[in-house]
Amino acid sequence: MNRMPARVLTIAGSDSGGGAGIQADLKTITVLGGFGMSVITALTAQNTLGVQGILEVPVSFIEQQFDAVATDIGVDAAKTGMLVNSTILRAVAAKIRQYRIEKLVVDPVMTAKGGARLMGDDALESLINDLLPLAFVVTPNVPEAEVLSGIAINSKSDMREAARKIRQMGVPNVVVKGGHLSGDACDILYDGQRYYEYSNMRIDTTDTHGTGCTYSAAIATGLALGKTLPDALGEAKKYIQEVIRYAWRVGKGHGPTNHAAPLLKDFHTKWDSKV
Repeated sequence: MNRMPARVLTIAGSDSGGGAGIQADLKTITVLGGFGMSVITALTAQNTLGVQGILEVPVSFIEQQFDAVATDIGVDAAKTGMLVNSTILRAVAAKIRQYRIEKLVVDPVMTAKGGARLMGDDALESLINDLLPLAFVVTPNVPEAEVLSGIAINSKSDMREAARKIRQMGVPNVVVKGGHLSGDACDILYDGQRYYEYSNMRIDTTDTHGTGCTYSAAIATGLALGKTLPDALGEAKKYIQEVIRYAWRVGKGHGPTNHAAPLLKDFHTKWDSKV
């Protein structure tokens, strides 16, 4: 008997290097047991060394992709990633409202790992006004949380205050990711009533390209599978630790994570025994 899968839609840019964006999202969704679908908002020419070019997808075709997926397959949860301008942001927000997608994870992608800008200045206001109020959870890293909250973040206390300020923008749940700070990699969830902390030991590696995309896709998949947000976050945190720990050594710059790490346990056991 055929089963209905957990249907997860990623609305983001394409990474030709395969480490971030749509490519990372679809790998993550598949490995974690969901059925991945995509609405591509931009094409990038990029690799582990950086972004060499960005080509925005016409809004009418973004809308066509969205309609094609939502009217036929349906969406249990969705995540957004690279949304380069206010026109695209407003169009995506309109489609999310049209199809009443409630389990929405917003990853407010502003820059690439190498520093390239992935969101225009005009898009920030639209992100705050049009998209955040539709989100179930938003997942900024420290630099993104600083932009959204308007405060400098140097500690867990600052992360909590930033989460509180961002929540006032209309999003019920805020996860501030602490990977840019020193010490253990600690993320803080604020749901308006309490703070939850999720910590992993920091892994000494530069091969972390696409971790934000991967993390938000993992959260969306957990939500689509029916998990509570705290549980989905906990599972996503464990997943991101494993894919970083066993990251592939690919390219000459910031390499990608190993999205298939949970499926390669026997391989990793043999590898660890040789190290």
